[in-house]
This record gives sequence, C-alpha cells and structure tokens, in this order.
Amino acid sequence: MTPLDYGRSFILGNGPQNEVRFWVESRTRIIDEETGQHKDYVQTGSCKSEDTFAAKNLFYQDNYDFMPIFGPDDGIIFRRKAHLTSGYKSCLPAIEMWNGQKYRLAEGQKITELKSNREICEATYRFVPIVSQTEIWNQATKLRSIIECPVKTLNTNRQRDLYQVDTGPIALPDLSRRYKRFVDSIRLAFVAFNAPDFADFVIESPTSINETTEVLHYSQLLTLTAENRLYAVEG
Repeated sequence: MTPLDYGRSFILGNGPQNEVRFWVESRTRIIDEETGQHKDYVQTGSCKSEDTFAAKNLFYQDNYDFMPIFGPDDGIIFRRKAHLTSGYKSCLPAIEMWNGQKYRLAEGQKITELKSNREICEATYRFVPIVSQTEIWNQATKLRSIIECPVKTLNTNRQRDLYQVDTGPIALPDLSRRYKRFVDSIRLAFVAFNAPDFADFVIESPTSINETTEVLHYSQLLTLTAENRLYAVEG
C-alpha cells in the first residue's frame, strides 16, 4: 500500500445541496485472507454540528463532534455529544452520504522507508512529513488490516536514539470475529508504538464518570502484535 500524501488528500461530496470537502486523516485497509479481497475505509477530519449555510447562529446549541468514515459500500458517521447517546455511531450506505463521494487520494511522490531508529529521528529533525502503517492480523478469522495515518506527534530522544509514535484518531477494526459488514467492526482509536513488532491502542468507549452518567472517552486499552512501518513522504 503506497503511503498517501496527507497534505493533498481529500474527499468531496457530490452535492448538489452541499459539496462538502473533507481532509483525509487516516486510511484503514481490511483484507480478507480467505478471498484475497480488501476494502479501504477513509477517515476524515472532524467538525462540529452546524446549520449549514444559515444566515446566522451557525453552530447548533446542543453541539457535538461530527466525523465521517467513507468506505466503498458503507460508511460511518460518528456523533459524539457531551454524554453517551444511542446515535453515537451510524452505519449507512456510502451513496447516502452527501450523494456519494469524489476521492482525491494523492500518493506520495518521494517515499523513503525509515528502517532504523536513527533514520526515524533524523527525518523528524529535518521536519519531513512522516506516515505510519501499522499492520495487524488474526489467524483464527483470517482477517488482516493495515492502518495508515500521518504521524502528528513523534517523541524522540537524541542521546538514547529512541522514538515513539502517538497519533490519531484512526479507524481500528476488530479482527477477532467476522462481522456482517466491515463498518460494524470499526472503532475510533489512537495508536502508539516505539518498536516494529507491537502497537498499543486506546479506543473511544463508553466510560462511567459517576453512578448515573456515561460519556465517550478514549479509555479502553489494547495491545496487539503488529508490524509497524514508518515512511518519509516528500514532494
């Protein structure tokens, strides 16, 4: 999977009422090893609930975070209010999301895989855009996934020659069982890793803050065996 140039990758709605443009924030490929087929799910930047093209008072009073994920057949819309609601995750046919989409997924022109801690650190200090790919799998279900995103936060230590990625949100599929639709398996998460062979995830989940109130918060921790790859993407 050739890394994207995330600074130039967008999705545009078909309109006609609203040809909204979304900036691409991550891409998740889910691979069915039984058939050899795969589907890509493209997560875009979040916004706030709004009264589009109104004359005034553009934000809704009962406001919420709004984030879509687009797939070839079905998509997802996440609506995160201040408290947990049944409408948090909606899965629907992609054609019903802004009358379908136009994809502009720009692949990087000059791509260099960073194969050592030293190379990762040196690219960081040169302010080169870096993209990560985290590959996970489940041998029992024969499902595999590659989660790709621009690295927004990258910790380094010059003296010890160490790095640590911490970035998101990303679309994390549950590969532990086969769902009727791939979109049903997808959750929002952040990913962290500092080695090539494992990844830690913190997943957005219902979280109790007292005896009567639940909110959505990145609180569920998960560690998976993984293959992590980092790329410098220039040009």
